[in-house]
Amino acid sequence: NNPSRTQVSTTANGMLIAFRQEFADFALDGAILGREGYRIDGSDPRFTAELLHGPLDPGGGAFGGDHWLEEFQAIRTGNNLLAALPTAQALTGEEQSATSGYVKTLQALNFLMILDFHTEDSIPIAVGTDVTAPPAPFVTNAEAFAHVNELLDQGQAELVAGGAAFPFSLPAGFSGFDTPATFIPFNRALRARVAVYQNQFADALTALAASFIDPAGALDRGVYMSYGTGAGDFANSLSLDPQRGENVVHPSIETGAQLQTDGVSLDQRFLDKTVPRTVPLSGDGLTSGIGWVRYPTPSTPIPFIKNEELILLRAEANIGLGDLGSALTDINTVRTRSGNLPVLGAFADGTAALTELLYNKVYSLMYEGGHRWIDARHYGRLGTLPVDRPGGDPPDVVFSTLPIPNAETLPRQ
Repeated sequence: NNPSRTQVSTTANGMLIAFRQEFADFALDGAILGREGYRIDGSDPRFTAELLHGPLDPGGGAFGGDHWLEEFQAIRTGNNLLAALPTAQALTGEEQSATSGYVKTLQALNFLMILDFHTEDSIPIAVGTDVTAPPAPFVTNAEAFAHVNELLDQGQAELVAGGAAFPFSLPAGFSGFDTPATFIPFNRALRARVAVYQNQFADALTALAASFIDPAGALDRGVYMSYGTGAGDFANSLSLDPQRGENVVHPSIETGAQLQTDGVSLDQRFLDKTVPRTVPLSGDGLTSGIGWVRYPTPSTPIPFIKNEELILLRAEANIGLGDLGSALTDINTVRTRSGNLPVLGAFADGTAALTELLYNKVYSLMYEGGHRWIDARHYGRLGTLPVDRPGGDPPDVVFSTLPIPNAETLPRQ
């Protein structure tokens, strides 16, 4: 009870710390499952075995049992802070409201990350703070998404009432989004992503209108998870030597790239984020001659969400609503500005529009959070992802979900 301003600040930032390392792992595993890349690591063959052909093991905290614990730790930390906030005499009522809006926005983000990797209708959302309480019941994914929306909408209302400033500082990745008023567009951006995942396309457009979408603005403007190399800091583990590192690009990313306006060069997004390896990396029957330069330094941040995605989400929502002309405008904005690709003419139909939209999401968002995998699942296109070892023993498969960890299911039996 009655936490100090320092305790509130420490706990608010502790929510980010709780899933900071996990967020880089989230991007890596999502890339592997969605065939954006491989990790060919002789010291741990599970990256090319368990994640590519299984069986997925729910018994540990990695691989099949991953992308669960750290997110729920962040959510629990938020619940602890929410429970104490009304007693925080050091904070004004506005500051309490701003802090609550911040907490609920990050809780929604962590629930969304869990849902991105788990589609089995077995998600607990009543995350208690009492260790003696029985396990929270599982709910369907639809109920869980409704909870995410509720958190985001409550968070928005509380941020509106949150005054001029948070009672704590945020890392550099939140630059430009570090007051209650400027945090609202981040909240609405996440709300738009959730709405698109649920095919609630009109709601997505409403949320996007209140986000930081700006077709004329910097495409990389957004909110990021910060990393660093200072004492007590945490480096971005995705930043590896592109010539010698274990993380490599899936060959389909190169072969699938469209040509720039010169008719020769590949999509500029591919050229900006990858580099040919002098010596290809091979192992476990897989080979790639392309390294990642998406995160060039250990201090390079990873985006939570950025303007480029918002423009494509608006195109996606308009395709869902049948407005192919508006979708074409946004897709061409990203194609030409980010990929240096030729301007497209009118789409023949919605299927053609969706195919082009998903292509651009792959190249604009690759290695940032498993978007290729999530979108292929959303639209029933997992079968279009490459299977590299169909004749293996066992053969490769494209999984649609990770299993619920045993630590979550066994206590309920």
